[in-house]
Amino acid sequence: MSVVNACYLNLPGNYLFSEIARRVNVYAADNPSRKLIRLGIGDVTSPLPPSVIRALHKAVDEQADAAGFRGYGPEQGYAFLREAVVADAFAGLGIDADEIFISDGAKSDIGNFQELFAADARIALTDPVYPVYADSNVMAGRAGAPDADGRFTGLIYLPCTADKGFIPELPRERPDIIYLCYPNNPTGGVLTRTELKQWVDYAREQQSVIFFDAAYESFISESDIPHSIYEIEGAREVAVEFRSYSKKAGFTGLRCGFAVVPRALVCRNARGSSGKTALHGLWMRRQTTKFNGCPYIVQRAAEAVHSPEGKRECAALIAAYMRNAGLIRDGFLRKGLTVSGGVNAPYVWVRLPDGTDSWEFFDRLLRETGIVGTPGAGFGPSGRGCFRMTGFGNAADTREAMERLKTFVL
Repeated sequence: MSVVNACYLNLPGNYLFSEIARRVNVYAADNPSRKLIRLGIGDVTSPLPPSVIRALHKAVDEQADAAGFRGYGPEQGYAFLREAVVADAFAGLGIDADEIFISDGAKSDIGNFQELFAADARIALTDPVYPVYADSNVMAGRAGAPDADGRFTGLIYLPCTADKGFIPELPRERPDIIYLCYPNNPTGGVLTRTELKQWVDYAREQQSVIFFDAAYESFISESDIPHSIYEIEGAREVAVEFRSYSKKAGFTGLRCGFAVVPRALVCRNARGSSGKTALHGLWMRRQTTKFNGCPYIVQRAAEAVHSPEGKRECAALIAAYMRNAGLIRDGFLRKGLTVSGGVNAPYVWVRLPDGTDSWEFFDRLLRETGIVGTPGAGFGPSGRGCFRMTGFGNAADTREAMERLKTFVL
């Protein structure tokens, strides 16, 4: 009989959002007349921007004509999109178009990039954290088994709690890979330029690599918050940056994102070896082997996001979602709870009353109000006793949810 990869047996029984969907489906089946308001998963609700729709239509029409038809494209992405990305998002930061790798989304890239590292690489991640960071390393065999507290014994956890202002301390034990997500999912926290510089300096000193998840950079509203890690001197030598069109432009259904892999980023060939290899070439090799490229029509749609009209339209979408986040933030503050986020990120992170289990709160909120959120425990041990809500619902539903919340007894 064949044998499974035993590392998968260390994973939680269900992926967080699959478990949420299961519980919501059970509730909906038992309460068919109850309107559910879904403010848990980070899925968008507004239609795609008009400029994106026009680009999609044009690209589809091209596929119907022999002169414009495209088959297999370059696995790293078409030049027209890579050049648009650099001109719009990384101008003056020393990033070249051939350092941009277009993909089907940041989740895929973040989950896959760890493949380039040794099986014994030490991993540091913030806690609470987006589950893919930990789970992909569990699958790779780096995380060990979960202890009684739910922490994987092979991972280095960096607690991000309210008493620390949701800012992690630098690791005391040297990691090979450091996962940072800012603006943060799930807490909505941010790092100032000075704070991010400390991480870049640390990575350079320790010869670590930062996986910088900037999926929510377009939601930043304050001036001292960097949109890219490459705004920090020396970051091109130690950091890979991941971005997504999912939340910025509503591409959760289209699927498109990109990784930035600077040519200056190198790692040792083996522990104790003096030989070094650039991650840029390894990622190119990985993508050309395991990925067939993001569809041409989707890349044309993404290109439209970087046009002047596309940027105006996306800014309007983001503003609407942030108004929703502000309503949610105010709603929980009125309940007397400690709240973060909702300023530079579309997520609102709520500290529940002492002793409240986040999954029990999820079930009770769903049962009594029909509101769907996300239990903080699903993001790691430091998320216990917390709850995440998103601003990605429509405005009317968000207002209705906050009206329902007024009568909910904590």
